[in-house]
Amino acid sequence: MSIDIVDLRSFYATPLGEVARGLLLTAIRNRWDNLSGMVLMGLGYATPYLGPFRDEAIRSVAFMPAGQGVVNWPSSGLSSSALVDAGQLPLRDGSVDRIILAHALEMAHSPAELMSEMWRVLSPGGRIIAIAPNRAGLWARMDVTPFGHGQPFSRGQLMGLMRQALFTPVHWGEALYVPPVRRRLLLKTAKGWDRFGRTLGLPFAGVHVIEATKQVFHPIAVRKVSRAMAEGQPVLAPSGFRNLSSE
Repeated sequence: MSIDIVDLRSFYATPLGEVARGLLLTAIRNRWDNLSGMVLMGLGYATPYLGPFRDEAIRSVAFMPAGQGVVNWPSSGLSSSALVDAGQLPLRDGSVDRIILAHALEMAHSPAELMSEMWRVLSPGGRIIAIAPNRAGLWARMDVTPFGHGQPFSRGQLMGLMRQALFTPVHWGEALYVPPVRRRLLLKTAKGWDRFGRTLGLPFAGVHVIEATKQVFHPIAVRKVSRAMAEGQPVLAPSGFRNLSSE
């Protein structure tokens, strides 16, 4: 079952959504402490996790799949969000340095094609963090949160998906060990649940948090698709990119 932009925004406005955002943002920050000079892209509904990086990255964009809907981001100033076909992004090959996937993989009609598109737009040596519901966790079994919608994954399934798209996982993490219950007393102990779960390596975390890097030593199969893109300059170019065709 898919979920739309209204439900996603509503969830992150609740105390439970705030807790989830804080725990997952901590997991992301533990891997990426500084994105200075980099281009950052979020796909799915990644805006809750992009804000802290805006002052570091030279450019941050939020792409939202057509079936989900789009909202303006950031809430003030020029918009950096766009509605897209997640399998045919309006970006040049190798044009972003970091990608955050949130509420994307589990909603994709073809996770394999989505990951292939991520490989295409990621720069050589670039990295991606994918947040995906854990098949063994409580969050995937309860539809009171967005993580209870779509397709959950096991670690083995995600490993196979990454390898198929020519990504090399460099870190496997889990988050959201606290049950998805809206009781404030329980939510106050959420950080303790996560510390306890990670220390013991418990299998019932709500989500997987995987960091992977792009392999460039082997070609990836190119899908024959028609890209309905306007002629002209791409939306983004990789950091340090030089247009050699004009020299």
